[in-house]
Amino acid sequence: MRITKFGHACVRIEHDGSTIVIDPGVFTDLEAVDGADAVLLTHEHPDHWTADHLRRADAPVFTIADVATQIADAAPDLLERTTTVAPGESLTVAGVPVEVVNERHAVIHPDYPRFHNSGYLLDLGGTSVFHPGDALDGPGRPVDVLLLPVSAPWLKASECIDFAVGVGAKRNLGIHDAIYSEAGLGFIETHLANFLGPREQEYSYLVPGADL
Repeated sequence: MRITKFGHACVRIEHDGSTIVIDPGVFTDLEAVDGADAVLLTHEHPDHWTADHLRRADAPVFTIADVATQIADAAPDLLERTTTVAPGESLTVAGVPVEVVNERHAVIHPDYPRFHNSGYLLDLGGTSVFHPGDALDGPGRPVDVLLLPVSAPWLKASECIDFAVGVGAKRNLGIHDAIYSEAGLGFIETHLANFLGPREQEYSYLVPGADL
């Protein structure tokens, strides 16, 4: 198994000859999608998907209904290879078992509508990897690797820490990081180490293109 961190919320997962890319958006280089066997999208915001990224590879796209509607409106040429999934659904994507988890974006502001958002729990040969999208809901079961959002307009440092502690993953990889400066990323890394270390949980931050 190889997990490669790309810009912001995007990761590329390679396992047993299959490559799955999750949430390639405006902060992600197009090359992240090259050679993908499948693309998973958690929700409709442009930092998590763009049509240009989906056109970069001739790969099937799996996403929730709201994103499928946007694809139909903005990029109808992609609709034929788009599959709509729903919370609670289990499927096999490029040979990898995937469960669709949760259905709401984290609260940005109480006066904003709640966007739909579904995370993905992948089983990579017995190692579970969870990408929550823009949410602070765990999958309700043990996770080996959590792809942990660390910066967002909807996220406080304390919420990031509590989410990581609550999920309890042994390994935590920082994602959703484009908003923080290098110094800010250092601050959150220190806070996470203070809370996760005593619980024998690890936190890693990777620059784009680096592997876990």
